[in-house]
Order: sequence, then structure tokens, then C-alpha cells
Amino acid sequence: MVVQKITLRNWRSLSLWAVRIYALSMLLGSILPVEPRATIGPQQYVDSQKQQVCVHTRLIDEVFEWKIQQSLIYVREMGADTIVEFFPWAYIEQADGVYDWAQADKIIRHAQNQGIQVIARMGFVPDWARPDIEAEYATLNYLPEESYSLFADFVAAFAERYRGVVNHIIIWNEPNLAFEWGYRDVNPEAYARLLATVYPRVKTVNPDIYVLAGALAPTLEPLGSQHGLNDITYLQMLYEAGAAPFFDALAIHTYGFTEPPESEPAFNRLNFRRAELLRKIMVDYGDEDKPVFITETGWNDSPRWTKAVRPSQRVSYTINAYQWAEERWDWVDKMCIWALRYPTPTNSYPDNFTLITPDFQLKPIYYALQAYARDLARSDTQWLPPPQEP
Repeated sequence: MVVQKITLRNWRSLSLWAVRIYALSMLLGSILPVEPRATIGPQQYVDSQKQQVCVHTRLIDEVFEWKIQQSLIYVREMGADTIVEFFPWAYIEQADGVYDWAQADKIIRHAQNQGIQVIARMGFVPDWARPDIEAEYATLNYLPEESYSLFADFVAAFAERYRGVVNHIIIWNEPNLAFEWGYRDVNPEAYARLLATVYPRVKTVNPDIYVLAGALAPTLEPLGSQHGLNDITYLQMLYEAGAAPFFDALAIHTYGFTEPPESEPAFNRLNFRRAELLRKIMVDYGDEDKPVFITETGWNDSPRWTKAVRPSQRVSYTINAYQWAEERWDWVDKMCIWALRYPTPTNSYPDNFTLITPDFQLKPIYYALQAYARDLARSDTQWLPPPQEP
């Protein structure tokens, strides 16, 4: 009998605590904020007076759909009618011919709703497409040549799914850097063969799509370097390898680093106008009819990075760079700033490339670009964020 009374007393105590915990959870549930819903609203349109303005986004890794939507709302309100977004092969094709389009569909759907065009960047190799590589090459950027046709199949599937919606596709990213080429020696001839494999396959399913080559990184690495290859040399070798028939436009990256946008370009100098040297190569090889897409550009204002500038310089250099391109570079179709925002902080200097913080705080550079893109009347106050409520 004593044992039974103790057991019953314990049971009542546990039951009481269970009720309390349940009540507390219900209370907290009513207090804690609920993640906003991402409801598709009326069709939106971008108010922009500067058609070259574009921004590179990082939406593929967003967990919550409302953050994708809010990011694209800010793109539209800034006055950019185009984004560059990464659509990793490894994220989408789970096994050969088995696709998960859910995240890509969300991004495309919300971009359409905001009136924004998407330039899709392709890359990242799934495990099943590189099964026999050595451990030192176990990286998502390693694409074995025997898997070129598999990659072409994926890009074609993407182009077919979003036909009439996504009109530009970038094949790979910065192939002139060893890191982006699977920690191998960079190989313009191999990249030319990749273009030759992908281009006809994509054009078969979507003849109207623009295939962009390159997305070349600005670097001064010489021939034989284990880190990469000078982008100017790389482009020359790409043409010599016969790549010209297999791309419709060239994508390049041109950062300003510590120099103002008007600084003279040179083979051994990294600055904004390095783009002119790459364009000259296109002209020299008779490819002047093809446009250039600057898919990454900008300045960094980190106080702890040696390649950064002051925040005020970042604003003025960026706007002056767009004006330079608008007035002098009729061969540039889009100039896409890196980057709108990151899903989470890097806690390092890359955070100072963004226009918006991960928690959606708009930076002065965002307002400056908005004033430029939408051709707002300029005044000292319009180059700065609006005053905050006390």
C-alpha cells in the first residue's frame, strides 16, 4: 500500500508539471513571432532609368521563403531589373535524372512576380557525377571531363524548364582560378571543350537562350601558377582553343579594389577598367558583336581588409563606375554589383561587399544605387538612409 501511494503521488506531480509545461508552451507560442508568409501578390514592375544596373543575389541558401521574397522586393525598389543567382547542379539533381526544383522554383516565381529577370549561374558537381575522383579533388568544383555530358544534360533541363523566363545562363564560375576548377591546374582548352559540349545541348531545347562563357576572375597569376591564370591570358587561350562559336556573350568580374573607377587599366594591374583589356581581346578575335555581362563588380569598405576603401569612397566609386560604363561602354549589357546580401554573416571582410545586412538593414550604398538607378533628384540627404525613429 505504501508503494502504491508513493506511485500515485508521483504520477499526480508529473501530470501537474506536464500541464504547466503545455500551458507555458502555448503561452510562448502566442508571444514569439511567427515567420511571415510569402504570399504572391499583384504583378510588380521595376522602376529603373538605368538599364545596366543589376545585382548578384545569394538566395539559393535561404531557408525561409519570405526572405527570398523580401530580398527581391528590395532589388525591385532599388531599381535593378536583373539579378544573377546561383543554381547549383549538386542541389537540384539528386541522382541521375532525379530533380528537386523546389528552391529554384521559389526564386524564379518571386523574381517573376517582382518583374525581375534572372541570369542563372551553373556549377557545383554532385557526388554521383564524380564517383572515382581522388580525395584531394573531393570538391564540388571538380568536374571530370567524362561528366561534361551529364552537366550538359542538367543545364539543358534547367533551360527547358524555365524557357521564356530565364534567358541567360552562365556556364561555370571563374574557371581561371584553381579553387573554382577543382584545385587542378586551370585549363582553358578543357573549359572550351565544356562549352562545346553544353552549348549545342542547351540550344536544342531553348534556341533563344543566351549562353554566357567565362565569369572570369580578375587575377595576375602567371602561366604555371598553382593558384590560377591571368584572366587576360586565359581569354586569349580560350579563343585560341576555338571556343568562340560556343558562347553568345562573355561574363567577366571586374572589381575596383583600392583604385577609383577611372584609373588606367594595365595587364599587371587589377582595377575596374580591366574590363577594357578583356573587351579588346574580343575585338581582336573578331567577336565585337557579342555583349559583355559584368556579373560581379564593386568595392569593399571593410576597415580590416587591405583591398578595401572608406565607406564614402565606396559610394562615390560605385556610382562613378556605373556612370563610366553608361557613357563609354556600349558593349556592356549588365553590370551586376556583388552582392545584395548574404543569408548569414561571414564575420569577415566579405560582409562589407553587401548592400543589405542579413537582418535586412539597408546600407548607404543601397540608397546611393537606388538614387542612381531610379534617377531620383540628388541631394545630400538622399544619399543617406532616412533618419531612424528615436
